[in-house]
Amino acid sequence: MTQDERAHKDALARLGCMACRRLYGLHEPAPVELHHFRGGGWGKGDYMTLIPLCESHHRGQQGVHGLGVKAFDKVYPFTQRDLLNDALELLKTQGL
Repeated sequence: MTQDERAHKDALARLGCMACRRLYGLHEPAPVELHHFRGGGWGKGDYMTLIPLCESHHRGQQGVHGLGVKAFDKVYPFTQRDLLNDALELLKTQGL
């Protein structure tokens, strides 16, 4: 893992869950798992396509892997793409 990858992942982890942020507003970040966004393809993207999600929104029954990728985007009023964009925008506003 490169220094840039490590720095990006560390910064993402400090943001907290992007789904919780959308659902509950700004709050104290809790531990997250980094989810690989798969934008229409089967393969995982690089480290720039990681989305920080809490365990519940990542692997839980109501999470992206619990519901399935397509169902997740239908159940919530946002998509994985929205969450990825939120994370990248937050990092940009923090100068990262």
